[in-house]
Amino acid sequence: MLRFVYLRLNGKGMEKLTMQFEQIFKHAMPAIQSKRDEFRLYGYSTVTNEEIWKFCIRKKWRKKDVSTMRIHEIVNGVLTLTPAEFMTYTQIEEQRDSNWFSDLNSDELQLLLSPKSKGEQSVL
Repeated sequence: MLRFVYLRLNGKGMEKLTMQFEQIFKHAMPAIQSKRDEFRLYGYSTVTNEEIWKFCIRKKWRKKDVSTMRIHEIVNGVLTLTPAEFMTYTQIEEQRDSNWFSDLNSDELQLLLSPKSKGEQSVL
């Protein structure tokens, strides 16, 4: 389980706290909801809180050790997300995950991928 560490000022000084991954999601929820509402204002009405969070984890912070990030860095990362970078990422992921040949049966796929001999003409 991924944990986050942050410092909190209490009556005796600084206190080190650790948080589970889900707790950070809950703490960042106001920023995530704000970003979702902004996306809806721009016409992207199907974007969910979870999709925004997944984008940040997988793309925006992929080279960072998220367990060492502070809550203000996480909120800043969410709030600086632009619709263009989010939509570009989702389109690339959709193309990467899609199976372009799923509608073809094995014979059609074999015909499509087999090399033609020199004398053979195209059926199309």
